[in-house]
Amino acid sequence: MSIKAVVFDFGNVICFPPAPSYREKMAALTGLPLHTLDDLDRQYRGDLFDRGTLDAKGYYQFILEKAGVFPGDAVLQELAQRDVDGWKNMNGATEALMREIQKEGFKLGILSNMPRDFLAWGKDHIEAFRKADVGIFSCELGSVKPETPIYEALLAALGCRAEEVVFFDDVQDNIDKAAALGIHGFIWKDPETARQDFRSVAYGIA
Repeated sequence: MSIKAVVFDFGNVICFPPAPSYREKMAALTGLPLHTLDDLDRQYRGDLFDRGTLDAKGYYQFILEKAGVFPGDAVLQELAQRDVDGWKNMNGATEALMREIQKEGFKLGILSNMPRDFLAWGKDHIEAFRKADVGIFSCELGSVKPETPIYEALLAALGCRAEEVVFFDDVQDNIDKAAALGIHGFIWKDPETARQDFRSVAYGIA
């Protein structure tokens, strides 16, 4: 079965992660230690924020109140904006790889756990979002990786069988789920490794 589509995660793949100093400034706004803010974010982000259950202000209000912090609207607004801004640093080498793959005739997809605040900005400002043939985002679907429905929605939108798709993600659980469904999943390391992984499957080039 030939490869017909290549799909990329967004965070830490198409873009770089927020710098540690950036997260430290966000924590300072809340009065919480960074590790406490990060622990709360890991616990609740996927189900409440990426799924689209809460917008950014509502999300930060929720997790901060869990820690006994009751921020005002100005702090919530700044946290919401900083959350969006932290993911704006695109990886130009990944973007170049995506353009290269698309020019070779493969469908290009994005599959990302993403809150609606960032997606609204991204649709207007990120070239990869405009150029991709398919974009499946958790906040629009109400399903997050590694849940089965988000992968099924991807395959349906691509019009491909699982074995016709290559997928890159930086989270092992997401890759494991893709592989269980028959998708060729690769853990993301860097654009050059991804290029080699893609070519090994699509063209049989080691």
